[in-house]
Amino acid sequence: MWDCGCASKATVFPRLGELLLDSGLITEADIAEALEVQKERGGRLGWILMSLGKIRRLDLFQALADQYCIPFFRDGVDELLRHAQVELAHRLSFQEVVSTHLLPWYQEGTVLHLLTDYPCATDRQAFFAATFPEATAFRLHLVTDLDFARLVQRIYRHEMLDEAIHGLFYRAPEESANPVFTRRQILALGFLGNAALFLFYFHPILAAQFFFAAVQVLFLVSVLFKLLVSLVGAGQELAEPVTNEEVRTLRDEELPVYTILVPVYREPEVVGHLVHALKAMDYPQHKLDVLLLLEEDDTATLEAAKAAAPPGNWRFLILPDAQPKTKPKACNYGVFFSRGEFLTIYDAEDRPEPDQLKKAVVAFRKNPETVVCFQAALNYFNARENLITKLFTLEYSYWFDYLLPGLDRLGLPIPLGGTSNHFRTRILKELGAWDPFNVTEDADLGIRACASGFRVGIINSTTFEEANSRYRNWIRQRSRWIKGYLQTALVYNRRPLQMLRRLGFKNWLGFQLFILGTPLLFLCNPIVWAVFLGWLATGTKALDPFFPPLLVYIGLFNLLIGNFFGIYLNMIAVYRRKIYGLLPVALLNPLYWLFFHSVAAYKALWQLVAKPFYWEKTEHGLTRMAPPH
Repeated sequence: MWDCGCASKATVFPRLGELLLDSGLITEADIAEALEVQKERGGRLGWILMSLGKIRRLDLFQALADQYCIPFFRDGVDELLRHAQVELAHRLSFQEVVSTHLLPWYQEGTVLHLLTDYPCATDRQAFFAATFPEATAFRLHLVTDLDFARLVQRIYRHEMLDEAIHGLFYRAPEESANPVFTRRQILALGFLGNAALFLFYFHPILAAQFFFAAVQVLFLVSVLFKLLVSLVGAGQELAEPVTNEEVRTLRDEELPVYTILVPVYREPEVVGHLVHALKAMDYPQHKLDVLLLLEEDDTATLEAAKAAAPPGNWRFLILPDAQPKTKPKACNYGVFFSRGEFLTIYDAEDRPEPDQLKKAVVAFRKNPETVVCFQAALNYFNARENLITKLFTLEYSYWFDYLLPGLDRLGLPIPLGGTSNHFRTRILKELGAWDPFNVTEDADLGIRACASGFRVGIINSTTFEEANSRYRNWIRQRSRWIKGYLQTALVYNRRPLQMLRRLGFKNWLGFQLFILGTPLLFLCNPIVWAVFLGWLATGTKALDPFFPPLLVYIGLFNLLIGNFFGIYLNMIAVYRRKIYGLLPVALLNPLYWLFFHSVAAYKALWQLVAKPFYWEKTEHGLTRMAPPH
């Protein structure tokens, strides 16, 4: 039986608001304001008061302990651990502890003492009776939700870390990027390399013709594929997956709890702006479950986050110091403690449009559960800062406003962006969440969802970020993205025929052209230009044997028409965003591909072999332009 102290002596618990008023912790005006919010938006009164800043967390939990007649332990995690019989806790998994809100603390005779951060967590009596048959009674002790999470982290440190890093690998090793190359792939690449050397030695002209033909055809197919997808996306320019009217019809009291994961590492300069942006979200604050994910060695960001004074619905999770120190590992860790029906990720520099969460809720309710995720568009608030940010903005506008909607319209796999992707939390956990060994974990997850029979959709909402304004920082970020695309291509081409059966021919072909084709396009680009410029500068006839007429025509098409298409696609990107001042910058797209993307692609190719899991940190807070408020 559950022993809740004096709860057994009374059939009706006192009201929380009355307890808080009697203790002088809140005023009549405070309770009236909170009750009005509860009437309009639903939710628990205590969390509403805390999210409004009317009451401290410790005072709230003390009042909850008085309400339910449960002893409240407020002396901190170290003191809790001093009394704990850890072997009792390890009879449960950390997932069971987090989901039940109940942690075995110590046993006294046949009485098992349990810690909880949720006084109503008494519906698992049968489960605990079966797990602890020697116990005849269960006595509850209340701790704050923060202490409960810290205690779980301390007791299950190694299990949680192992699951966050290796969970996907244990469950589905064929879908993990660790290792990057399988033995079959190494043998296949070795065979192809030796075959190429053999052909170059005995038939150099034929080998050169074959090589240049492969480069030109890859370039041509990739450009035409992206053009087709973008034109389909342009046809959706006026489409609204979620209308403003649909958002207005949502009733706040019916909205679910929404988890927001915010992974940050050494970004103290931007955390305060994020707190302001999330406070401005058009969503009941007491229904937002915000988890700030911090690394153990990053005290500067932790102090900056505390100084920003976030609302009581924010929780700080300190991740153990362990490799790989990647965003997906942090997000996996955060998913363990997520409370929401839906979940999204924002980076520290993000400024989402206020109604984005509501649009995601509408989209989920309009679509079947096979749609596991909705991707919002990303764009930049410092678009006009310098030439790099202008080029970057044109690329993102084209990518998120035309290319991804085109993929969505054609029903092809959609690689997710690193932020503002909204998930059904339950299915995200079923998919194994993110792969910490893939440095473009978002794109990988989008493909894995498709391979598992789920779909990714698009919502018409934008999150504004800080565009990279420095060349080296841009190269670091883009080389990581391209390396992740190459990792993803290797993972899902380990058994190509099996993947073909899982995805279907159309999706499989789209995956190859997009995920593998994008890096190959950037790798081929300098070769195409080098041959053309070499011939243009020298007028040499020495290359004639290597380029039969058909290959020459394809090469000219790629250089002239291919680059024209690239410029054209960047030009149409300005119209949806109405950033007409950037139109002339689109003429520089061939140089952007050559001196930005191709440089990053060759760096990514080198790192794929030399440092496959190295996560190149992108510096934020470099812009001189203030983010929008």
